[in-house]
Amino acid sequence: MSNARAQGSLFEDVACAYLAAKGYQVIGRNLVFLRKELDIVALDGDTVVFVEVKGRKSSEFGTPAEAVDHRKQAGIVRAATAYLEQTDMWDRQSRFDVITIVVSDGNEYRIDHIKDAFGA
Repeated sequence: MSNARAQGSLFEDVACAYLAAKGYQVIGRNLVFLRKELDIVALDGDTVVFVEVKGRKSSEFGTPAEAVDHRKQAGIVRAATAYLEQTDMWDRQSRFDVITIVVSDGNEYRIDHIKDAFGA
């Protein structure tokens, strides 16, 4: 596993633990639809939440949230639409969240959860 892949997996582990602590039920990770990856799919009550996770060791080259640009959002929306169709969850409410994680000194994580970060 590459270092970047391992770091991404670690950030997703942290995000899943955060979501679970907030009462979300994680129902999928790293799901690929239409050659686009959904980092985390979770339930917040009856709402299907598609969570994009972005992490950085610093904000030197921009914030993690800035990496979720319009192009990235469009790919997530297409993959989420395919997911909803294939899992027969089309009739449920859904939303797109972004969780950003920045590693600070001492390997502590600063987590920001942006609910309803973008629309379909």
